[in-house]
Amino acid sequence: MEFLTQELFNNTYQTWIIAIGAGSVVAVVLRILQKFSRKRLGDLAARTSTKWDDYLVKVIAGTRRLFLLMAAVLIGSLLLDLPDRLQHGITISFVIALLIQAGLWGGVLVDSAMKDYREKVAEENPADVTTLGLIGLAGRVAVWSLVVLLILENLGVDITALVAGLGIGGVAVALAVQNILGDLFASLSIALDKPFVVGDFLAVGDLLGSVEKVGLKTTRLRSLSGEQLVFSNNDLLGSRVRNFGRMFERRVVFSLGVTYDTPRDKLKLVPGIVREAIEAEENTRFDRSHFSKYGDYSLNFESVYYVLTSDYNQYMDVQQSIYYAIHECFEEEGIEFAYPTQTLYVVPPNQPGNGEQKSQAQPG
Repeated sequence: MEFLTQELFNNTYQTWIIAIGAGSVVAVVLRILQKFSRKRLGDLAARTSTKWDDYLVKVIAGTRRLFLLMAAVLIGSLLLDLPDRLQHGITISFVIALLIQAGLWGGVLVDSAMKDYREKVAEENPADVTTLGLIGLAGRVAVWSLVVLLILENLGVDITALVAGLGIGGVAVALAVQNILGDLFASLSIALDKPFVVGDFLAVGDLLGSVEKVGLKTTRLRSLSGEQLVFSNNDLLGSRVRNFGRMFERRVVFSLGVTYDTPRDKLKLVPGIVREAIEAEENTRFDRSHFSKYGDYSLNFESVYYVLTSDYNQYMDVQQSIYYAIHECFEEEGIEFAYPTQTLYVVPPNQPGNGEQKSQAQPG
């Protein structure tokens, strides 16, 4: 057939037909292999407990048709006698498509691994969810940064000079936005060190609130009165933060005073009364109760106990019950609570001890 022997761009029509046919066959075969391997590996992964086969299935599913098409074009072009520049362009295009596809595969692996681990630890440690989110973001940024650098290198760009230029520019940008970067690194420090997590109740100076969100620049708390408190992460880490969310038990110290005219045998009953009142409550641990000092108008006792929970309302309920029990026992024993009083001693005039001197008669 004379038609097939005619040339187009230094290749016969027969060669073009063979090249196009070979490329089409490669594209179809690759697509069939993708679907077949995805189905067979998916069935196998469903019967195993390991996660790596699941990740492989997701990687295969994440292969783009454009990449398969570029592979088919490259195979077909190898059967043709093309100019060096054109052949080089096709090869570079395939390499760029391969690098982009590798970035997609890496992103799928990072996302899948982080998602499975996040679901595993979400119930055990909610703080790790925020940490994993930042690690996943850092992983994707690292993958795509490498892909971009490799693409630029294949396009003939001197990435050494580019990296050096980016380094100098990065220093200038860092100086300009150092406050923002400080908050960003503080956010990373919070995520990794976990001094507090969402839900913890914090005291920062004279401000109180529960953590609602830890962002890249700010941390937001909800105060007891309802308004939202916003702290920059850098300032928050530089403050002295009291985290009541990490409290496992609450130490309680309280004092009570009885009148000075309380008999000594009644005074000796007070520590035992306090101890019985505390030990009668659940989730408490008695520590001590002592006659601590002579006050201005009372005999003072200091007592210490622990409430074995961090819940504030439960602590107040326990304290109220203890106070009621102590009050009831004091009434039964006839022990009186002291209150501020003053006793005034009045000395009649012209009596010894009133500060006046007795006069003596002088002889005439």
